Amino acid sequence: MAASSASLSGASASDLLRSSTSGFNGVPLRTMGKGKLVLKRRNFTVAARLRKVKKHEYPWPPNPDPNVKGGVLSHLSLFKPLKEKPKPVTLDFERPLVDLQKKIIDVQKMANETGLDFSDQILSLETKYHQALKDLYTHLTPIQRVNIARHPNRPTFLDHVFNITEKFVELHGDRAGYDDPAIVTGLGTIDGRSYMFIGHQKGRNTKENIQRNFGMPTPHGYRKALRLMEYADHHGFPIVTFIDTPGAYADLKSEELGQGEAIAHNLRSMFGLKVPVISIVIGEGGSGGALAIGCANKLLMLENAVFYVASPEACAAILWKTAKASPKAAEKLKITATELCKLQIADGVIPEPLGGAHADPEWTSQQIKKAIKETMDELTKMNTEELLKHRMLKFRKIGGFQEGIPIDPKRKANMKKRDLSIAKIPDAELEVEVEKLKQQVLEAKESSPVPPKLDLDEMLKQLAREVDLEYSEAVKATGLTDSLLKLREEVSKANADNQIVDPLLEGKIEKLRVEFEQQLRAAPNYGRLQNKLNYLSELCKVKLLSDGKKDNEAVTFKQELKKKIDNALSDPKIRETFEALKAEIKGVGASSASDLDDELKKKIIEFIKEVKEVKEVKEVIENQIESLVNSSDDIKSKILQLKLEVPKAGETPDSEPKNRIGALVQLIKPSLVEAVDSSGLKDLFENLVSNDGSLTHGDPARDSLTDDQ
Repeated sequence: MAASSASLSGASASDLLRSSTSGFNGVPLRTMGKGKLVLKRRNFTVAARLRKVKKHEYPWPPNPDPNVKGGVLSHLSLFKPLKEKPKPVTLDFERPLVDLQKKIIDVQKMANETGLDFSDQILSLETKYHQALKDLYTHLTPIQRVNIARHPNRPTFLDHVFNITEKFVELHGDRAGYDDPAIVTGLGTIDGRSYMFIGHQKGRNTKENIQRNFGMPTPHGYRKALRLMEYADHHGFPIVTFIDTPGAYADLKSEELGQGEAIAHNLRSMFGLKVPVISIVIGEGGSGGALAIGCANKLLMLENAVFYVASPEACAAILWKTAKASPKAAEKLKITATELCKLQIADGVIPEPLGGAHADPEWTSQQIKKAIKETMDELTKMNTEELLKHRMLKFRKIGGFQEGIPIDPKRKANMKKRDLSIAKIPDAELEVEVEKLKQQVLEAKESSPVPPKLDLDEMLKQLAREVDLEYSEAVKATGLTDSLLKLREEVSKANADNQIVDPLLEGKIEKLRVEFEQQLRAAPNYGRLQNKLNYLSELCKVKLLSDGKKDNEAVTFKQELKKKIDNALSDPKIRETFEALKAEIKGVGASSASDLDDELKKKIIEFIKEVKEVKEVKEVIENQIESLVNSSDDIKSKILQLKLEVPKAGETPDSEPKNRIGALVQLIKPSLVEAVDSSGLKDLFENLVSNDGSLTHGDPARDSLTDDQ
């Protein structure tokens, strides 16, 4: 041992290094036989500064519990229960409830300190608190529901998944280089049935929110969701997606990586999935970031969840230039669960406990589980073709409308008129414009026989709209708005039920018209209304002038003459005589009275007398019948009903209106015949026919025939 140490001490460092690196240990051969060498010992140390690195905690524990909730594979998930209870967060509209809670705590503390019995006071305060809580959460405004959906303590996707599944294993990665923590995917079982769960994951505190990017996915997250959807489609797993995101992450890097393309790819691919798909909005669903995993057969929403294309704050900033108008925007956007169900965008509402889902997360999760099972039982009855068609039709019907469906009269009467921003024309300017148009028309007519073509339609429409507005203001000023609305509702109801309008209703209409005309002069805008009515009348005259219809006496005379002749020739006997005379005059070829012989002249004069007789007889009989009708309320009301019923029936009436008209006619005939018999109208008719002089007003001087006759 001593010799060995002596030999080692005499060996150089290079010899020792060579011997150790060559794989042989021991004394070098060349040291044998050499003299003893003495080397000076030098002390030295080698030091290195190491950077402290946080040790990566592998999710699998040293001794995994096989009976852990969610199965042994749940140990692989980084999502663990919080060690500390989250701090309570009070929303602005919940402050009255906090004050009541504080009073209850103070009374309980006082009872403990003094030993006195305050149970009645405590019970009264608790009852008051629960009633206030119920009143508040059953009458929430849309913006309040938005605030509840964004509550920091609201249960997240993984909270619900671990509450409703027996086993769950999280699956990671989009196979393109990144695992986005804002979207979580995994396989889980509910009552023995396997599902693919996909959802947005928010954080439960600031640290987790930063890690999860506040639930805003990047393109990698959507591609991961698509990969697992295709995996579930291949293996036949039904898909359940949970939506809870303010929107897709819109930073520069995400846009460079194809954020829009990733969302669009998901939209297209989800419509081709051959397995049932359910989407549940558990918080807020913002824009395309939510829709990228929301193209499902059924869309369910928690009671206080919201689903929107733009946040209320963004909408208010665009429309009203301030985010303070967000309550108004939230109401107009119709983003709550109940409103979206009315619009047939959402298919069901999942109830929440009073106070929101964060008040009892376990109970809320069980309601979600119940909804998933019921909906999935319904969808699994469909085959693949029916599933695809069902999903397509769900989105095809959104925003659809159908024309020709009559509006409910009550709803129609209560509908607000659309606000029309009509630029009113000043009266002075309007008067000048009307005079200018009249002058142009007159000048054009003098210079050219062709009527001038002026575009007056737009101006007439504008003025007509202004007159309507003036009438509306006058109705409001006279205080007849409510009466008009009620009357309009009654008329609409009568028209919708296809009933005969009651004469009492006609009386109401006439009474309201008279009342309005009496109070119209007291309206503040009466002067403006009259001016605009005058201008409208003048413009109509200008329009007639421009169309060449004014002062056309020949046309007017011909029309009146034709009308009189048609009335006179309504009797078949008179028409036959008229046609025979017409043929004789044509055969002679006469153009004036002098061309006719005496016999033909006599025939024409007798024919004119006969027409006058018939006309006067008709007038007398009509006047007498009208007086008879007016003297009998029963006949008058029945004829009024008949007059109203005939226009409603139209040219080709159905069986029902036709029967009603026939019934009215059968009721009117006997009463009218009885009135005619009792009035002696028959005797009057016989006297009028026999008394030629009274009919023709015998005037020998007028027996000569003129060219006009």
